[in-house]
Amino acid sequence: MASWLPETLFEIVGQGPAPSKDYYQLLITRSQVIFRWWKISLRSEYRSAKPGETKETHENFLENSHLQVQIALIFGAKILDYVFNLCEGKFDFLERLSDSLLLNIISYLDLEDIARLSQTSRRFAKLCTSDKLWEQIVQSACDHITPDMRALAEDMGWRQMFFTNKLQLQRHLRKRKQRHGSQRSSQP
Repeated sequence: MASWLPETLFEIVGQGPAPSKDYYQLLITRSQVIFRWWKISLRSEYRSAKPGETKETHENFLENSHLQVQIALIFGAKILDYVFNLCEGKFDFLERLSDSLLLNIISYLDLEDIARLSQTSRRFAKLCTSDKLWEQIVQSACDHITPDMRALAEDMGWRQMFFTNKLQLQRHLRKRKQRHGSQRSSQP
């Protein structure tokens, strides 16, 4: 595995399927799959039940069908598939990069590719619509950004500014100057 990966690759917690009130935790580290459970019951025979824990290496987990079934029942088939991928060394490295690095990479994509990327996950949707990304895109598309243009972009958003045509931008800038000019003249 890549040494720059964090020790904890994945963690999820949740309650068992109804009518169970039991609580579960699944933790995937670089070398182990750790499954923990806490029995929650009003019945007297379960009151003294202690929390349980199962630890398996990635290789052993791939062969432990009983644990796989439990994980699928509690957390769902998609989580089980994701855990399989982690145990087989198939990591989503792109998702693990920092936001600032991803924004820098995304800023070099074509607009169509940015639109497609925004549909792949919530994180990418947030990044692809962020003002930081669109500020970079506007700066790379424009020769010079005046202080008035920057102030307008702060008001309306960099993405909106990018997709607004030049005539509309000039109209917005004039209105903004008039507004700020009238506010200054009305102040003592």
